[in-house]
Amino acid sequence: MGQLSPFHLAFPVDDLDAARRFYGELLGCPEGRSDTHWIDFDFFGHQIVAHLDAGAAKEGARNPVDGHDVPVPHFGVVLAWDDFRALWKRLEAEGVDWVIEPYVRFEGKPGEQATMFFRDPAGNALEFKAFRDPRQLFATD
Repeated sequence: MGQLSPFHLAFPVDDLDAARRFYGELLGCPEGRSDTHWIDFDFFGHQIVAHLDAGAAKEGARNPVDGHDVPVPHFGVVLAWDDFRALWKRLEAEGVDWVIEPYVRFEGKPGEQATMFFRDPAGNALEFKAFRDPRQLFATD
């Protein structure tokens, strides 16, 4: 796989100060440009933009994956195994409410991965994951 291009994602939040604390302070994402209705964040090398939307939906659909109800839509990033564990411990210490607690999915199968789901203060679902073998990112059975 060649060098990855950064993605861009714009998403709704109902409180920019809460988004600033969550993405900037808790997740450690540096803030970029901002205005009275939006904030850019460096999301692990990708550009995400929190846009103020007072009517943002708090809950979406769910789909079953590996015995868990995965929230849809969701977004996140694939981390190195040790970085995933460090973030897990930091989130746990901050008392984050898990949508799906950290665990290893597809254990012993192609695509084995650690995963965790949680929501930002506006209700947007995030998934962070890590692969013991990063070459398994797109593995099939």
